[in-house]
Amino acid sequence: MTSRNLFRIALLASSMLIAGVANAKSLVYCSEGSPENFSPSMNTTGTSFDAARPVYNKLVEFEPGTTTPKPALAEAFTISDEGKTITFKLRPGVKFHSGVNGFTPTRDFNADDVLWSFDRMWKPDHPYAKISGGSYDYFNDMGMPDLLESITKTDDLTVVMKLKEPNAPIIANLAMDFATIQSAEYADFLLKKGTPEQFDQIPVGTGAFSFVDYQKDAVIRYKAFEGWAGKPKIDDLIYAITPDPTARYAKMKANECQVMIAPNPADLEAMSKDADINLMSQAGLNIGYLSMNAQKPPFDKLEVRKAIAMAIDRDAILKEVYQGAGQKAKNPIPPTMWSYDDSTVDWEYNPEKAKEMLKAAGVENLKTDLWWMPVQRPYNPNAKRMAEMMQADLAKVGIAAELVSFEWGEYRKRLQAGEHQLGLLGWTGDNGDPDNFFFLAGCDKDGKPAGQNISKWCDAKFNEDMVKARSLSDTEERTKIYQEMQKLHHDGVAWLNIAHSTVFEPVRKEVQGYKISPFGSHEFQNVDIAE
Repeated sequence: MTSRNLFRIALLASSMLIAGVANAKSLVYCSEGSPENFSPSMNTTGTSFDAARPVYNKLVEFEPGTTTPKPALAEAFTISDEGKTITFKLRPGVKFHSGVNGFTPTRDFNADDVLWSFDRMWKPDHPYAKISGGSYDYFNDMGMPDLLESITKTDDLTVVMKLKEPNAPIIANLAMDFATIQSAEYADFLLKKGTPEQFDQIPVGTGAFSFVDYQKDAVIRYKAFEGWAGKPKIDDLIYAITPDPTARYAKMKANECQVMIAPNPADLEAMSKDADINLMSQAGLNIGYLSMNAQKPPFDKLEVRKAIAMAIDRDAILKEVYQGAGQKAKNPIPPTMWSYDDSTVDWEYNPEKAKEMLKAAGVENLKTDLWWMPVQRPYNPNAKRMAEMMQADLAKVGIAAELVSFEWGEYRKRLQAGEHQLGLLGWTGDNGDPDNFFFLAGCDKDGKPAGQNISKWCDAKFNEDMVKARSLSDTEERTKIYQEMQKLHHDGVAWLNIAHSTVFEPVRKEVQGYKISPFGSHEFQNVDIAE
């Protein structure tokens, strides 16, 4: 074959490849951080959940853009009259992703995958219980170990979940990320290869997109998968990890990404006037707060926590950090949520009184740390600036605060371990139920703080109320309990509520079908790009 013919063949092949790429639809999402791993059962942050969502499904899932659960891997479910037995009829013919990490499934999704996924979190003798650290904070903090009596299969397409007592939010809880269903067969495949840790880093699921690759701190790639819910309208989904909001906006203007998280409040006006951008917004189902570690002196003293609550000028923070895109918070749940108690009397900003209280508590010349998040979150658009303003406020009452931060995964882990004295964090609700906020201040029956209780504050009455409310189905009765819990949370200064933010999400005008999630999640299975 002549060199000229070889050149012609190469040119033709190149042209065909370019044409194929040109015809493919790609969507780039500018995310704000790197995931800890790709197993939702082990995570607690929206960053990690977002990275795993394209790959997986759950038994039930929320209708996009709403707080309403709907059947997913379970095509139907029934709850017994006493509310303690849930029977799931599983969807037949559901395929797992093939070709990821050398794995080819030999069977469809079935009850064994459901049992495997829950048993990993629940049973210490499970072969994967300790893989990748073996921490299942969400499962534990939602009270699942105390709630579950058994999970069994009647046949390959029927799973029966028995509870020890009725639980009002159970179906909504099962639509949360910790209840993601993973492949038992893929787990066995990796165990036999001697690489079980890859299970949490190279994910295989039944979701709308299959995993392609991940370059840490740079990019995650997925491709469309024609599964039980049909094939997505976009062919390639790409997460461009871009921590800086200004850089995210620059990429969006250049059409290098079509959806971005957490814009800089200072950019909102320009975005609203940009003909190429649709600036979506809604009231956030969230809370940003300052944690005061109640197990570290002197923050174990109620009077000290009250003093700090009065030393922080939250109105100034709202103006400078949120720039009008939020409201000052006086309760741990947002005002858009049922059972919100508007009668709560908020802490006043009164540095002189704060100084008097600190002196009366025997606290003078206090030195403390003050941790700030290295990423932008919907509930806190600029944690560093917020921490700087708090540092200045604390200095006025005689407290010297040293600012501290770590890489996001490390920050979250250390904060959860209680290494901090003061620390900024927040929460976006996962299921539309008040319990999903109150559990953040929960403790077990022995008075040990739950994994996501960052402030390590424990109140026996608060926990008693929380357990009781979960067992009731009457919304009016639950509301009375939750309003009492809001008073206990406020009076005990479980943490200092800062703000409920308005969530803004800019998307390019050519993006179709995207909906803001009330839970702060980003989902792309129903999204299209206009030609």
